[in-house]
Amino acid sequence: EVQLQASGGGLAQAGGSLRLSCTASGFTFDDYAVSWFRQIPGQEREAVSCISNRDESPWYADSVKGRFTVSSGNAKNTVYLRLDNLEPGDTAAYYCAAIHMGRCHDRDLWFDEDYWGQGTLVTVSS
Repeated sequence: EVQLQASGGGLAQAGGSLRLSCTASGFTFDDYAVSWFRQIPGQEREAVSCISNRDESPWYADSVKGRFTVSSGNAKNTVYLRLDNLEPGDTAAYYCAAIHMGRCHDRDLWFDEDYWGQGTLVTVSS
C-alpha cells in the first residue's frame, strides 16, 4: 500500500530543536515533490516547506525561513524537516505530503498532493 508516515513530533522548549521524518511506503521520492504542512490550533493549514529535485533549492514559508531545514534522506524514501529555534507559535500538527512530478517554487496550487501522511504533533513550551 502506498502511504506516508510522519513522525518525530513531541514536546520541546522554546529555542530548542526537533527533527521530523516523512517516510514513504510503496514508492520513493525520486519523482515527487515532498511538502510539509502544519495546522496551528485555530488557524488554517499552511504549507511551510517543500523539496523536489525539479527545483534548484527547497522552498520555505516566510514564517519558518531560517529556522527550519528540509532535506532528503539517502534512502530516497525519507524526507526530514529539522525545526530549530522553536517558538511557541510553532505548536501545531505537522503533516507531510507528496505529489508526483511536482515542484516547489512558483507553485500556483497547494493541497493537491497525491499522498498525505497523518499528522505528528509538535508542542513548544515557553
